[in-house]
Amino acid sequence: MSLPASLPWPIAGQKTRLVTPPAGADAAWLAAQAGGDTPLLVLAASAQAAQRLKTEIAFFRPALRVALLPDWETLPYDHFSPHADLVSERLLTLWQIRQNACDVVIAPVATAQGKLPPPSFLAARTFFLKTGQSLDVDALRADLVTGGYQHVTQVMVPGEFSIRGGLVDLYPMGSTLPFRVDLFDDEIESIRTFDPDSQRTQDTVPEVRMLPAREYPADEAGVTAFRQHWRERMEGDPSRSRIYRDVSASSWPAGIEYYLPLFFDETATLIDYFRTAPTVVLLGDAIGAAEEFWREVESRYRMGLGDPERPLLPPTALFLRADELMGLVKPLPRFETGDTGEALPFAALPDLAVERRADAPLQKLADYLAATDARVLLLAESLGRRETMQAFLADNGIRTQTVDNWAAFVSGDMKVALSVGPLWSGYAQLDPALVVITESELYRHVARAGTRRRKRVASSDSMLRDLAEVKVGDPVVHEAHGIGRYMGLVTLDLGLGETELMQLEYADGAVLYVPVEQLAMISRYAGAAADEVHLHRLGNPAWEKARKKAAEKARDTAAELLNLYAQRALREGHAFTMSHHDYEAFAEGFGFEETADQASAIEAVIADMTSGKPMDRLVCGDVGFGKTEVALRAAFVAVMGGKQVAVLVPTTLLAEQHAQSFADRFADWPVKIASLSRFNTSKATTAALKGLADGSVDIVIGTHKLVQPDVHFKNLGLVIIDEEHRFGVRQKEQLKRLRANVDVLTLTATPIPRTLSMALEGLRDFSVIATAPSRRLSVKTFVSPLRDGVIREAVLRELKRGGQVFFLHNEVDTIPNMRDKLAELLPEARIGVAHGQMPERELEQVMRDFMQQRYNLLLCSTIIETGIDIPNANTILINRADRFGLAQLHQLRGRVGRSHHQAYAYLLTPDGMTRDAQKRLEAIQLSEELGAGFYLAMHDLEIRGAGEVLGEGQSGEMQEVGFGLYTEMLKQAVRALKKGREPDLDQPLGVTTEVNLYSPALLPEAYCPDVHERLVLYKRLATCESSDEIDAMHEELIDRFGLPPQAVKTLIESHQLRLMAKALGVAKLEASDSVVQLSFVKKPDVDPIKIIALMQSGKGYKMAGPDKLRCEVKLADVAARVAKVREIMKALA
Repeated sequence: MSLPASLPWPIAGQKTRLVTPPAGADAAWLAAQAGGDTPLLVLAASAQAAQRLKTEIAFFRPALRVALLPDWETLPYDHFSPHADLVSERLLTLWQIRQNACDVVIAPVATAQGKLPPPSFLAARTFFLKTGQSLDVDALRADLVTGGYQHVTQVMVPGEFSIRGGLVDLYPMGSTLPFRVDLFDDEIESIRTFDPDSQRTQDTVPEVRMLPAREYPADEAGVTAFRQHWRERMEGDPSRSRIYRDVSASSWPAGIEYYLPLFFDETATLIDYFRTAPTVVLLGDAIGAAEEFWREVESRYRMGLGDPERPLLPPTALFLRADELMGLVKPLPRFETGDTGEALPFAALPDLAVERRADAPLQKLADYLAATDARVLLLAESLGRRETMQAFLADNGIRTQTVDNWAAFVSGDMKVALSVGPLWSGYAQLDPALVVITESELYRHVARAGTRRRKRVASSDSMLRDLAEVKVGDPVVHEAHGIGRYMGLVTLDLGLGETELMQLEYADGAVLYVPVEQLAMISRYAGAAADEVHLHRLGNPAWEKARKKAAEKARDTAAELLNLYAQRALREGHAFTMSHHDYEAFAEGFGFEETADQASAIEAVIADMTSGKPMDRLVCGDVGFGKTEVALRAAFVAVMGGKQVAVLVPTTLLAEQHAQSFADRFADWPVKIASLSRFNTSKATTAALKGLADGSVDIVIGTHKLVQPDVHFKNLGLVIIDEEHRFGVRQKEQLKRLRANVDVLTLTATPIPRTLSMALEGLRDFSVIATAPSRRLSVKTFVSPLRDGVIREAVLRELKRGGQVFFLHNEVDTIPNMRDKLAELLPEARIGVAHGQMPERELEQVMRDFMQQRYNLLLCSTIIETGIDIPNANTILINRADRFGLAQLHQLRGRVGRSHHQAYAYLLTPDGMTRDAQKRLEAIQLSEELGAGFYLAMHDLEIRGAGEVLGEGQSGEMQEVGFGLYTEMLKQAVRALKKGREPDLDQPLGVTTEVNLYSPALLPEAYCPDVHERLVLYKRLATCESSDEIDAMHEELIDRFGLPPQAVKTLIESHQLRLMAKALGVAKLEASDSVVQLSFVKKPDVDPIKIIALMQSGKGYKMAGPDKLRCEVKLADVAARVAKVREIMKALA
């Protein structure tokens, strides 16, 4: 197995001290050490290290049974409950430890300090369902409810069940998939897994294990024990505490986990679950981490004291002190790692980083390989990366052999092997001599994702060009033939093997087949409703005319816009200088890991600010995706550069919230922050205005009061506008005045069509934050008629898990009636009312009470629409949802789902609605994914018709050619004018090259079965604009569908050739087994001398007509044809 020899085990009560091995090597050593008769309990210093060890140990020895006890991911004494998935994994791990079903148990030390329910609780409440056993459905329902499971109509997450006639759907804790139990009378006929999203069944299984749904008993005995222990251990009148009242009524408030000891006579520790005493490994500074955690617990305890509604249990009742934990571990055999002790046979690696700019980028690696006698294994992060790395290594003269896994490497004898593995970092093993090198040593400067998921970079363009939404019968625009209807993908044999074509139908039933390589010529038609579209006739000059007219219009618009932006670019902005040291210190204050998109948005903003041109950047990120952090960093750079910052927000409440978050982040810096809004007293307002004028206020946050003429700044350097689409036209004009010479940063969650399309033309800089923060779940959206039952179920589901609810009713006159109706329907709820016509102070008080959970249902108007952050509110009901615009619905839905709980949005509608309203609601329901703001803006464009993209005049042309094609024309016109060329009106989209290699080039159905998926992939390939993009697509295909067959390789190659040919002005490229022919456009970018040189070379080149170059040569297979074409292009380039 070629892992290091395992060390002699210490005997009970003794410890062996070891020098901490390099990361990566620790997993190899644990894998070597594990698997004996005694289990290993590894206490890691952090949750991240624990997660890393779990995946890495499995890489070295896949057969080991490794379990992780995850943390609750809430703070001590938090008012939140952990997410069901985490509770599920914890219960499963505890069950496995109890059953002796683990070789290695890994836990962050802070998690091991938490006290647990006794093992008897888990044993008494776990039962099995097997095929063939008889089942009493009513008894099962009662058992599930007492076990803490929830009855729902559709099972989505662990801890839910549903009973419909002879079918029982269960999502047991600890299971990755839900199960569907099919009953015949009262006997279990079959048990199958199913997919919670599509609700379709998958595989049959013999039995299901049902663990309890919570870490505490949720039945009557549990409630009785809780009440009795509460009265024994808590001071004061129990009925004053909301927790006590809720549990007495069998409702489980959020954060109830921090009252766990009250449910049991005796709690247990992690060690108690082991039937065989484990050998303990304390990795890294585990003891230090335990002490640090204990300090945090004590400080949170002190902070939470004195709230009669939530009296706290002392820390010792819930957690073990670091010394208590060590006391439990002391009688066990143990290893401790630190700076001193016995050295394991490992060493760290020297610097092997790739130097991209050097002539030999891999020189360091090559030298190391030459110098070492050990065998070397290089690890890529994924299959696609493995292929890319192999080619990169081979280009630099390093030959590698690919192996499937660790075992294959160990049993082989190759000197340098390449495989896929999850290791975080590499190491050298001295005995037996082996070296493992991962991508983090080679690409040192590349930051790695915390969980090692390679994120697909959501390019805003691909989101918009997406054909994924196209359904059969939808109108599409073909650049050469006009508007037709998409009829599906068909496979035809045109004498060269199978090819896949897109079938379009035109007027009078004419049919056009478009090869998939040319999907770049097809765009989705957006401009009018699908059923009102007028189809073109094939071969009719009407389309030519319409296209030319649109191209002229696009050229004029482009010239106008460019003129506007050119004036701006000529103006000198202020180039901020920044101290990296201070900036790093400020960035440290952000308590989360930045997502990839967030980091790139921040980089882009800082690059703009330090460049000396006025910045005008639009940061578009979905609600709750961390746009505020981008604004904070920009504000920091501006203030440290000695300028003032103005933050403009649309509502008073948002101004207050931003003022709070700015004040928190700038607390340690000498920065003065003021806010201007209706909540201010006139004295405060005067002071703020004076401070702005004399420069003593650095950052001001306010509503449109800020753009009024009486506000003067001493030296304004940056304006941050939040949710620009909420400001009126007049305010926008005033904003434009500000814009002249200062840097402007606009944040928005739903870009309005106009800014969206402008941004796409590269006229406004645009950053997209499309990745959700980790552990954020998307909001489940339901559209349903307004019924009492729906409201009651929705509100109770939320209150039952201790959450809060927004009920949005946007008619201020009828709010009191609505309040009475809700109070009658939901006697359990504590209802607060908030709307914009209330006196300021009262409104402020209601909102604060809601934040502090004195109310659990807020009946409100759209005053909550922007930016209010209440993580505990995770359900929103929107009454008369048909009256809201898309942007508004999306914003409102974004008020929930700001924590790791599943959030729900209910759009309540009357019985009759307009077509437009129906389409809007469908759009919002379809775009449940996180980051849907964009797709929504696209839908908005279609629903409103795309008339307003660039002012009123354009709507005619846009209706004619469709929004997609028109914006594409505009983009090309802008590019041409920027280069100082007159746009070509006959070919408004530039050259489109046709490539034919006379061999099938497609994604075979067997390789990628889903037709929509194929369509999207074809379209993405057809719109790739650089060879790197095509390589990335190739990697993605390998990762998702496996190694590609020849037809896929040919498809990739033909796109690579398309890019080379397009650059030379080749309109058509053909390469068969006997001839290669290039047909050029009217004025190609080729030096005629080079063509003559080719013809004189005597290698069979000749001209076949004025614009065709032909070469007769025998080329049997595709690879040879590709090589020949590349050779010709190189000669011409």
